[in-house]
Amino acid sequence: MTSGLSFRVAECEDCEEILLALRLLAGSLGVPGRLKSTKKDIEAAGFGPRREFTVMLSEVDGKIAAICLYFPMFSTWMGKPGLYIQDLFVHEEFRRSRIGEKLLRHVARTAHNDGYHYLRLTVDHSNQAGARFYLRHGFESANDETSYRLYGQAFEEFCGSGN
Repeated sequence: MTSGLSFRVAECEDCEEILLALRLLAGSLGVPGRLKSTKKDIEAAGFGPRREFTVMLSEVDGKIAAICLYFPMFSTWMGKPGLYIQDLFVHEEFRRSRIGEKLLRHVARTAHNDGYHYLRLTVDHSNQAGARFYLRHGFESANDETSYRLYGQAFEEFCGSGN
């Protein structure tokens, strides 16, 4: 099934497919309501004047099989730049073909060639299959830290206070 496998960086015309993959990912995690992004959000942030992320697509015979959305980051502890993998999604019909692994390896090789030194990501607690996938490929759990987030009304209040 992967004989016609290819990779390419997404273009603005791919926004609907990217959003579809994100919807399917949120649904597969049982949290479809958590996805707030719209096609306009994807277009503006990924393909506007200030590109916030890149999406690498995996295609089989011209059909999108998987997406990997990522952006640069920097570790002050390592003193090196890396990439943060925000989303990796493989369409159901391609899941037994190792396309997710091939796409992630392609992103890693591309990153390495561009001077990046590591990949970082988080896995939702409910995504045990995803956690096993990453552990099987050499990722290690970062048990020495906890991820926190500030968004929505709390973010707005934080920005407006303490002047």
